[in-house]
Amino acid sequence: MATVVEMSPTSEQSEFVLGTPVNKKTPALKVPSLCSMRYGIAFVTHFCNFTLLAQNSIVSITMVAMVNNTDHPPHLNSSTEQLPAGLSGDQHEASKHLPIKAPVYNWSPQTQGIIFSSVQYGMILMQGPGGYLAGKIGTKKVVGIALLGSSLLTLCIPLAANLGLVFFLATRAVQGLMQGTGYGGQFALWQRWAPPNERSRLCTIALSGMILGIFTVLLVGGIISEAFGWPFVFYSFGGGGVLCSLLWFIVIYDDPVSHPWISGPEREYILSSLNQQLSSEEQPLPIKAMLKSLPLWSMCLCTMTHQWLVNTFIIYTPTYISSVFKVNIRDNGFLSSLPFIVAWVLGILGGWLADFLLSKNFRLITVRKFITILGNAPPAALVAALPYIQSSYITTIIFLTISCGLCPLCQAGIYINALDIAPRYASLLMGTSRGLAHSSAVLVPIVAGFFLSQDSEFGWRNFFFVVFAVNLLGLIIYLVFGKADVQEWARERKLTRL
Repeated sequence: MATVVEMSPTSEQSEFVLGTPVNKKTPALKVPSLCSMRYGIAFVTHFCNFTLLAQNSIVSITMVAMVNNTDHPPHLNSSTEQLPAGLSGDQHEASKHLPIKAPVYNWSPQTQGIIFSSVQYGMILMQGPGGYLAGKIGTKKVVGIALLGSSLLTLCIPLAANLGLVFFLATRAVQGLMQGTGYGGQFALWQRWAPPNERSRLCTIALSGMILGIFTVLLVGGIISEAFGWPFVFYSFGGGGVLCSLLWFIVIYDDPVSHPWISGPEREYILSSLNQQLSSEEQPLPIKAMLKSLPLWSMCLCTMTHQWLVNTFIIYTPTYISSVFKVNIRDNGFLSSLPFIVAWVLGILGGWLADFLLSKNFRLITVRKFITILGNAPPAALVAALPYIQSSYITTIIFLTISCGLCPLCQAGIYINALDIAPRYASLLMGTSRGLAHSSAVLVPIVAGFFLSQDSEFGWRNFFFVVFAVNLLGLIIYLVFGKADVQEWARERKLTRL
């Protein structure tokens, strides 16, 4: 595939349509699309996100094997000969008859909620600073070091769990700092690598790696746990992350100008499409104007409320299936992963759909809001309906699959809206908005733990209703106040020097 563009040596000869230069007087030039360096950057970032989110969500599937479930006997793991911290004596005796040796812990639902949320504090704190650092010292260094650090800590988690709950939580917390830095830092790439007319596609390719990571860890994690014990899930994804970090350092460069392997026509195409969006000189952050910007606040709030829904799927899909249908970890892993492979496909297609609608002259704000509605309203409604159809095994899985599958459409909507309203500050704003949104990853386990500890049957119903209400509130706010044009405070200002 190739993108036909028209090149011009001067910006005066260009007209901008949706931020993309279209020149009238120079001959058309074919620039490769899928077989280009910018798409290569997107796919490497895809694997980076795959690794970070897989490492972040490993505990969601291994928790089924790590805890003592009194509702039905464990199917795969037994304890080590030496009783680890937190392991009950009866559980230790029972586990001797099972073939795979792996420790089992007696953690309450509240404790499990704390474990789920422990990695998220660092994600909240560091996504904004990660975006800022990447803008200052480069995405290659910031994300590469963060990815390597997270991978090494993943390798250490089984040891930390054996040392005790405090060591386990501390390791997860530090890992969250690394993952937050890596995840927030990557957005600086698209300020310099994504032409506006390909922005939705490139960003959704990169971001969809998160969904593939969740799918893979849920599917493969159950198989590895049953075959070798849950610690090998951490060893597998930790080792894979080290290799991914090496690939990142080799392939990724901060901008097209510095990349040694990019073709000349592609470099010119990217630079000419972005020459009206990047600052020619360093400018101070318009912090006061940002704080007063309703489009910016609506974007942040809608991102945060949508993440309530996303984190519910990531954290509690295996637990919900195990609670309702009492399946073993291998079957649980397969059933839990099914919605995420659908989400991975639809997430990528959503980016192509958004760019297709833009090519048909739909307004940018119309496309962003339409895609955001599709990724918010139907999934939230289906989740709220789950407790009323749990008597039907097939219907429950279908609802879970459809609702989770539609969620990533927002990757081409609300999640890249900062590139529309403030391209100069997109790295900082996207990192900050996603950092704020990640507060849901802390709140969701706490809220769910509260409801589920009160009443298991009605707890799921009440929890899902809260998720539905929160998600709908954020969507309404964005539909009212959301914008997609460059805000006045984000435009380049001429500085007067005396």
